Amino acid sequence: MNEDFINALYEIEKEKGISKDIIFEALESALISSYKKNFGSSQNVIVEMDKETGEATVYSIRDVVENVENEYLEISLDDAKKINDMYEIGDVARIEITPRDFGRIAAQTAKQVVIQRIKDAERDVIYDEFINRENEIITGMIQRISKNNVFIDLGKTEAILPPTEQIEGENYSQSDRLKLLILEVKKTTKGPQIILSRSHPDLVKRLFELEVPEISNGIVDIYSIAREAGSRTKIAVHSKDPNVDPLGACVGFKGSRVKAIVDELNGEKIDIVIWSNNIEEFIANSLSPSKVIKVEVLEKEKSALVVVPDYQLSLAIGKEGQNARLAAKLTNWKIDIKSESQYSEHILSENILSGDEDNIVKTVNIETILEEDNNNEEI
Repeated sequence: MNEDFINALYEIEKEKGISKDIIFEALESALISSYKKNFGSSQNVIVEMDKETGEATVYSIRDVVENVENEYLEISLDDAKKINDMYEIGDVARIEITPRDFGRIAAQTAKQVVIQRIKDAERDVIYDEFINRENEIITGMIQRISKNNVFIDLGKTEAILPPTEQIEGENYSQSDRLKLLILEVKKTTKGPQIILSRSHPDLVKRLFELEVPEISNGIVDIYSIAREAGSRTKIAVHSKDPNVDPLGACVGFKGSRVKAIVDELNGEKIDIVIWSNNIEEFIANSLSPSKVIKVEVLEKEKSALVVVPDYQLSLAIGKEGQNARLAAKLTNWKIDIKSESQYSEHILSENILSGDEDNIVKTVNIETILEEDNNNEEI
């Protein structure tokens, strides 16, 4: 090793941010292993490197004793004094034992250590960069697909989109560009592992932040999101400024903003609803696009009975119960949906069970009066 090597270390320190002292420590440790591998491992040795010239020197460390029992670990006082008159019994002697061709071994070892250190440093830089970006959105290109795992090229590194984080039914092809959520960043023996997601609800949140300036500026807040990836998402928003319509801001001119998000999610339906501090109103809004006639809430149980027009019952419940299920997730309330006729039957049966005959009579009388009024109008 020579001056060029030292200059190279300074360049590495400057470009990669790796301290040359760290590299020297790693080199000394590696050279000890190399020496023991090539020249015997019985001795206790240390390696010191000249930080100006890069020259490596090997020393055998032995205890100064009166009677030598292990020549690899001990040295007699007479022999020790031949090296240095100052040695006494109990001292630790340093004896230079640098082999002739150790420079070649040192050069090979140095190359391997420096390469490894550069790799480690680059991995650390990537980890430090992405660990602070968890839950952010990123654009990547599909590099390859293996065993249902999609590997995404992020430029500096490769990330993985596992099957559990993929959108069901979404097709992935090499070279496709996607927007993804950085779900988790982990340190592994092979470097940082970056887990991405296309199915997490926060992906929709980040997409709205990108498309809607009022959200990124903090004027409009996203209260909650309920998502069944690839099928439908409900998002509840509200405005801090009474002059800003949160629904209009999210939809955009002629639906341009929400359309951009729907296109990115390959046609996933998105319902934007207005959040309200009034839970009855919020629950009614959450069942959009269905109309709601009445909402009865039980605060302690966090459950609500919702009454909808007969002809909109199936719309309120949704295909396979999806609309009701997403509304429950969005509001975090248990929601029971009934049509007007079902609700009337429900009230009637409750009155019968409770024995409130007067209430039944009143109901009948009201209906009779209404019928009579209608008849009189017709006459």
